[in-house]
Amino acid sequence: MPDIVTYGESMVLLTPTQIGSLEDAVTYLRSIGGAESNVAIGAARLGASVGWFSRLGKDPFGTYLLKKIRGEGVDTSRVVFDSAYPTGVMFKELKAAGNPNVYFYRRGSAFSQFQASELDEAYIAQASILHLTGIVPALSDSCRKMMYRAIEIARRNGTKVSFDPNIRLKLWTAEEAREVLLDVASLCDYFLPGENELTLLLQTDDREIWKKRLLELGVPVTLIKLGDQGCLLLEKGEYTHIPGFLVDTVVDTVGAGDGFAAGFLTSIIRGRSLREAATIANAVGARCVTFHGDIEGLPTTEELERFMGTGHAVAER
Repeated sequence: MPDIVTYGESMVLLTPTQIGSLEDAVTYLRSIGGAESNVAIGAARLGASVGWFSRLGKDPFGTYLLKKIRGEGVDTSRVVFDSAYPTGVMFKELKAAGNPNVYFYRRGSAFSQFQASELDEAYIAQASILHLTGIVPALSDSCRKMMYRAIEIARRNGTKVSFDPNIRLKLWTAEEAREVLLDVASLCDYFLPGENELTLLLQTDDREIWKKRLLELGVPVTLIKLGDQGCLLLEKGEYTHIPGFLVDTVVDTVGAGDGFAAGFLTSIIRGRSLREAATIANAVGARCVTFHGDIEGLPTTEELERFMGTGHAVAER
């Protein structure tokens, strides 16, 4: 049974073969997108035993997603198909510079119909870590209830909970996100926000206030992602800056945070220290931005070792 379990909505990702507006695009490359399955694939490529479950439409796109994720070595035995609702689709609009525009077609998708009663308690209970994102509770009321049920199962059975807020303001307002995501953060063992996300959630960029508020929430370990500057590890009321890795060219930042989570979680289940795990997480995230696509830059263990051996760590500040 998997050491790391995660779940969420994955979609077929269609990316034009040329830079420019989707209005003018003619041909597309097909891939997959979905924060949780990205993490699962990333962890599997690093050699972890990982499971991902979801609800997919009983359609060609759903079949494609299942085969692709399963083919990466991820356990998909708890995935279910829904013949009444479709698999979601997303389009990525490439720009000459900067992050791409992403368009989602997921309203009324099969995953949004997932019910808390459908969770496999034994599957979650046997895992060492349950990884969650803030995308799921934004999709529907039933998905929100399902997340709280999954956390309750994990905590009752001694399974650690990892949480990346992954804020998507196309799905809900900042006020709605703030209320739910901070509550979920208070229930997790590892909290993995980006610095911009934490600024939005806590309504300040003052790091001392961040420290105070996170202590009040009772989060044991927080890793605050700082992009190319690495991350801040907050544990027992103290910050430690973990340097990042510089790359020659940033191609696409989408998926870097998922790679960060995969590197961190894989390291934790292997018994590495928090500092070591954060360093590996930084390296995986840095490598991801040198590739187009959500999963293309996720490394194997050997690829990561080569990258860390030749990369340049950011100096301590």
